[in-house]
Amino acid sequence: MSTGMSTGMSTDTINEEPLVLFLKKIAAKQPDRSRIVFLCIGSDRSTGDSYGPIVGSMLRQRGWEHVIGTLQQPCDAYAVEGALQSAVPEATVIAIDACLGKQKSVGQYVLSDGPLQPGAATGRRLPAAGDYSIAAIVNMNGPKAYWMLQSTSLYHVIQMAKHTVQAIESAWPVAGSANPLSGPIEALSRI
Repeated sequence: MSTGMSTGMSTDTINEEPLVLFLKKIAAKQPDRSRIVFLCIGSDRSTGDSYGPIVGSMLRQRGWEHVIGTLQQPCDAYAVEGALQSAVPEATVIAIDACLGKQKSVGQYVLSDGPLQPGAATGRRLPAAGDYSIAAIVNMNGPKAYWMLQSTSLYHVIQMAKHTVQAIESAWPVAGSANPLSGPIEALSRI
């Protein structure tokens, strides 16, 4: 989980347009899907922190080859450094994580042309990861970050994960690929 700040929107809407533009900018620099590694940081044991592993699972279901961190094999903040050692050499790494922010920013993304600092919201000093980073603001920051993540809406996290994967797919389209997501993880978002 990362820290994040952004500006204005309600929790009822998810603004994915800046995310799509950000990813298309990366795709213009690295159009080869096989040279992209998604580092999806988080845990399957915390609703709010499950954003990364849910995105990773959805990407795997969509056929992405290089995904680190899924619900089946989460990559929490402590495992990031070791996980990156097994990544494709000279690949472009996009780190994906959940974060807490201001109430008006919930549902937005903190996008960076640089690495993500995993575990920052909990005060941990862990190595930065990624060439680019996406942090989804899944809930508001509070005095007890762990409790805020535990009380985060799973529905909201799944919706943000779904939008992230759709943005990724629009940046690196595959000919003949159907855009709607399907599979066991996606079934949860239809609830």
